[in-house]
Amino acid sequence: MEKHDNQKIWHEVLESVKVAVSPAIYSTWFSQTHLANIKEVGKRYLAEIGCESSFVRTTVEGRYYALIQESLTNSLEKPCDLVFTVQSKPQKEQKSETAPAPLFEKEIDSATNGGVVDPEFAKKSNLRTVFTFHNFAVSSSNQMAWAAADAVSKNPGYAYNPLFIWGGVGVGKTHLMHAVGNYILAQSDTNKILSCTGEDFTNDIVEGIRNKTTKDVRNKYRKLSALLIDDIQFIAGKDTVQEEFFHTFNKLANNGSQIIITSDRPPSEISKLEERLRSRFEAGLIVDISNPDFELRCAIIQIKAKERNIDIPMELVQLAAGNIDSAREIEGFLTKLSSEIILNKKEVGQSLVESVLSKKGELTSTNKIKAQPQEVIAAVSKYYSIGKRNLLGKSRARPVARPRQILMYLLRLELDLPLQEVGRLVGGRDHTTVMHAVDRITHLASKDVDTRQ
Repeated sequence: MEKHDNQKIWHEVLESVKVAVSPAIYSTWFSQTHLANIKEVGKRYLAEIGCESSFVRTTVEGRYYALIQESLTNSLEKPCDLVFTVQSKPQKEQKSETAPAPLFEKEIDSATNGGVVDPEFAKKSNLRTVFTFHNFAVSSSNQMAWAAADAVSKNPGYAYNPLFIWGGVGVGKTHLMHAVGNYILAQSDTNKILSCTGEDFTNDIVEGIRNKTTKDVRNKYRKLSALLIDDIQFIAGKDTVQEEFFHTFNKLANNGSQIIITSDRPPSEISKLEERLRSRFEAGLIVDISNPDFELRCAIIQIKAKERNIDIPMELVQLAAGNIDSAREIEGFLTKLSSEIILNKKEVGQSLVESVLSKKGELTSTNKIKAQPQEVIAAVSKYYSIGKRNLLGKSRARPVARPRQILMYLLRLELDLPLQEVGRLVGGRDHTTVMHAVDRITHLASKDVDTRQ
């Protein structure tokens, strides 16, 4: 077949794949593939799928072989076998309009981004203009919340009111809430929007009572087009504040104003929250956001690196995503990487990324394992059903060597022990052996699901 036919066929396949996977997975993996060649062998076709790197080839072939095979078979109307190779896209195909790159379109669609927000209006509304729908990566962990926020932004006060978004730290609740506010504000400067935290609302009520300006505080909150309130759990247990928020909520709802609330837990689990408030929160739509999966972390790293004008090759993006758990850690990693590039005039490469990752404990010290080395040794021994003597012994057999490398990795990165100390604990080994083990597990975690888990 001619090359342009290959492009057309692959475009049809990608359109089918796009429906079956999340936008983050599609953008992270399938945008780096192409149909390199296809030939007829008897009553079947043999398709060669080109991948930009070995990381992409391993992931796409391992996870999405059946999906691609089914899509190609439907497109060609004949059974199709696949073979995956590592090769770059032809130059013409890279420039083709059919090449998908949804996360990094240069032209931002105003319908998606909501247009441009005047910085002065955003400042008065306490909105962060960097938080938009355009730079919010979507995956299975946050797709429901994104869809709800998108619907609210296009039909505020009617789609879902209130919209209650809950989840852990750094999963994107605030980003989504501000994205809605920026979208609504961009539609009309007459919209009165205010973003605040539960603590801000509490402080305003306290100041109003102290200075006898309660009427001004009520006017501030009850004449809004949209109220976006972060960390609502903060007002729980504060009777006067909950009383004021109850009446504010009712006033806004009666006026058709949009209310968006975020919390670290669902309304049913917020202790000391008045029942009448809980019932009103539950009357709207409640959605949760879980921690980002591997594909979403890859997409987040790409988006945030692009914002910082840092070009990170895909294999290094995956290396970082395999060793980072949350969006906050990604921010810390990229901040450290950026400072190394600017201050020390270093280039982005594997050694630099590995160096920053090895220091991630400095970025996320609050997430360190609180355990003694012997407890970690006992846990690894129990998990792999290997006696401590064998685990710390001299055997180099794979069933023992790999758990031993994971043990050294945990002692070094999670307990932040010196290389020499790790070597001493694990059978008196040299520090270079520990360095090799950490390097090996760091790479495995970036591409092997079992190791990462």
